[in-house]
Amino acid sequence: MTTDELRAAVRADQLASFVRLRGGYTFPIAGAIYWAALGFAGYHLSVGDWILVAFIFSGAIFPLAWLLSTLLGVHFMQDRTATGDVFGPAMTAMLLFWPIAFVAYGNAPQIVPLILAIGMSQHWPVIGWSYGKPGLYTAHAVVRALGTLAIWVLLPDGRFTLIPFWVAAVYLATVAGILMVAKREATAHRA
Repeated sequence: MTTDELRAAVRADQLASFVRLRGGYTFPIAGAIYWAALGFAGYHLSVGDWILVAFIFSGAIFPLAWLLSTLLGVHFMQDRTATGDVFGPAMTAMLLFWPIAFVAYGNAPQIVPLILAIGMSQHWPVIGWSYGKPGLYTAHAVVRALGTLAIWVLLPDGRFTLIPFWVAAVYLATVAGILMVAKREATAHRA
């Protein structure tokens, strides 16, 4: 097999997975729920409590996505692709921001929402590549990071409310984009 043939085969596998799993849209739905809850929590919790809730419940995103996937018939755990093994290393790379968040908690708590919002998006370009749609998923991470930074700098009183609501909104916009592209790809795939 030539390099071009291999690339074409991987690309076909990526797109087939994207269509089958509808771009993994249940994960950004779970993320939107997590971040929206943090936005509401920002009105009711102290900064320290907000951070602890954010840290603890970040671990609930994957199980929530798994539950949503089961309920919505997106069986990502059984799906096998040539590029699916990249998910583990992508998640590991994303988790490397946590020491910064932990240090900030004790030394500069106001920066924690910025660190979480950007740090928890680091895996998106790689996940997008695994689906053959790096632009769509990279756009999520870039828009999320730029908006988060703008809120953090320009609206400091909204760091624990507006940043989470921004991230939730970006997630929902991403879900809409993923579903549109997945539907288009499914239609093209059948043709």
